[in-house]
Amino acid sequence: MAVKSVSIRIEEEMLKKLAYVADYEGRSINSHILVLIRSDIQKFEKEIGPIEGELQPAINVKPPRRNG
Repeated sequence: MAVKSVSIRIEEEMLKKLAYVADYEGRSINSHILVLIRSDIQKFEKEIGPIEGELQPAINVKPPRRNG
């Protein structure tokens, strides 16, 4: 599965709070955002129905380690 980057604009205070929550949960901000997105997709599909295609939102999309 290809990994894509997304840039977002976020208020500084919100980013600081997000960093606090992520740290509390033992995650990076990026990993925590993925958890939140995954949860939102699962909630959507439970309420509305499956999103068709080869998408698998329960799979962690952590990019592979680069060598070198």
